Amino acid sequence: MMKKYSSSEDGVSSLIEYIMITSVLITMMIIMMLVINTTIMERPVTNLLGPAFADIGNGVSTRMVEVYTISPTESGSISTRFDIPDNIAGREYIVEINSAPLDDPSAWGTDSLTVSGSGVVKTISLSGIGASLRYGVYGNTTGRGMNRIRYCAEGC
Repeated sequence: MMKKYSSSEDGVSSLIEYIMITSVLITMMIIMMLVINTTIMERPVTNLLGPAFADIGNGVSTRMVEVYTISPTESGSISTRFDIPDNIAGREYIVEINSAPLDDPSAWGTDSLTVSGSGVVKTISLSGIGASLRYGVYGNTTGRGMNRIRYCAEGC
């Protein structure tokens, strides 16, 4: 059965009611779209990057210590290639070695590795291997492609 309206204002008030409810719902939808990206997507990714960067830094540090451990002492060189993830949760990163100055013996052994990207920075110690190296530890890399660690007893 159709509802009959006694005056023309009754039909208009129903239309205005529908328009108002729809506009309120659309406004809420727009607010949710703006908030949901930060809440559901950005915050968990940022929380994931810290431990992932620490894992990558520990892996690279371990590889460097292993290469140094089996390296020749008098002369010669050793080189190895390794792969790390290209990106973490769609974010690129860079691995940098923070070397101690060669002219300051008191700072030797304080070499560290920094993994950074998307505003997250993790620093990992290089286990003091720089203290016994004549030429220091230096370099940086990204996750793209194969990476390389090289040790030269005479300095490269």
